Amino acid sequence: MPFARLASATTPTSHIGLGLAAVGRPGYINLGREQDLPAHRGVDALRERTHELLDAAYAQGVRYFDAARSYGRSEEFLADWLRARPDIVDVVVGSKWGYTYTADWTTDAAQHEVKDHSLAAYERQRAETAELLGDRLDLYQIHSVTPDSPALTDKELHAKLAEAAAQGLTIGFSTSGPAQADAVRTALAVTVDGEPLFRTVQSTYNALETSAGPALAEAHDAGLTVIVKEGMANGRLAEPHAPEALRAVAEETGLGCDAVALALILRQPWVGVVLSGAATVGQLASNLHAAAVDLDEDQLSRLGALVEDPRAYWEQRAQLPWH
Repeated sequence: MPFARLASATTPTSHIGLGLAAVGRPGYINLGREQDLPAHRGVDALRERTHELLDAAYAQGVRYFDAARSYGRSEEFLADWLRARPDIVDVVVGSKWGYTYTADWTTDAAQHEVKDHSLAAYERQRAETAELLGDRLDLYQIHSVTPDSPALTDKELHAKLAEAAAQGLTIGFSTSGPAQADAVRTALAVTVDGEPLFRTVQSTYNALETSAGPALAEAHDAGLTVIVKEGMANGRLAEPHAPEALRAVAEETGLGCDAVALALILRQPWVGVVLSGAATVGQLASNLHAAAVDLDEDQLSRLGALVEDPRAYWEQRAQLPWH
């Protein structure tokens, strides 16, 4: 398991990873992105920003980097960075397949990505990822599994994934939507020749959306590494959008709303890695302060009152515009 490397790391930030969704393509749904990125979002500008973030993250102890086929050129940017720094060998690299990026480097496309969990999509995208990341890829995840995803029942696909696992690639899955807990539990039951197929799970979990928590604890107990995404709820937990209770606790700690929001996740005993989705080096530095936040029972109680109904949360997320 590549994540054993993180478990043995001694830096406070070893359980924080960097996700590249916000900087691998010109359009995304994070709030405040218009201010975070340069007005001209050409390929070279976002490549430069991605490399700045990767350099800063690595220098501050971050050792997990997360990309996806649908994150525009995130794999390409990450591959370029790794190639230019051959002495960096202690990082864990993850990517995902199952969505195809279709926006053609625009922010106003009618559709930015298309989901396809078929065997054909896996084989095509696995080849594309291999061309870019080669043997630097440690983890390959099915992107956004739901309980009814064909990827959870396709035995031929499972055999191909098991074949990749036998060759040294760790196989995982990510989840989205109000039924994340059901998707996690369904995936935990997937086996090939009596052995569990998946070794990692990546799910949305944050101060507003905690419904996957019990299932993620079960996944951890079953031996999977749990990766948490969207810890900032696509910017809803960052200033100036953060709810009053979060802003009050942040003021008490002397740190940012983002650090408090991510610290709330890090304190869960089943969390292996929580992703920062920072788009600027300043945001990343603030996110990494999460490792130093200590929340008392009163603060935890006030933050606990922020939890929303999962369906309401995901309905609001679906309405966020692509910027």
